[in-house]
Amino acid sequence: MLDSAIEWLIVIVAILVLFGSAKKVPELAKNIGRATGEFKRGQMEVEEEIRKAMYSKTPSAQSNPANGVDYIAVAKTMGIDTEGKSTEELKAEIQEKLQHAQ
Repeated sequence: MLDSAIEWLIVIVAILVLFGSAKKVPELAKNIGRATGEFKRGQMEVEEEIRKAMYSKTPSAQSNPANGVDYIAVAKTMGIDTEGKSTEELKAEIQEKLQHAQ
C-alpha cells in the first residue's frame, strides 16, 4: 500500500512539473475522464452490435457479409486467427473473447 502511495505521489509531481501549474491538472484529469467515458461507451456499442448480429435468427444474415456481419473481418479486428475456421467456430471465439473482455 505504501508503494502505491509513493507511485501516485511521483505521478502527481511529474504532472505538475510537466504542466507547470496546479490549475491545469484538474482540467487535464477531467478531459482524461471524458475521453475514457467516450471510449467505454463506443466499446459497449460495438460489443452490443456484435452480440445482436451473432444472435440474429436469420441464417442469411449470418453467412452473407453483404446482408449481415462479416465474421472473418470482426475476428481479424479482434486478433483472432481465422485460417480454416468455419463461421460457427469464429462466432464462438468472438463470443468467448467478448465475455473475457468484461
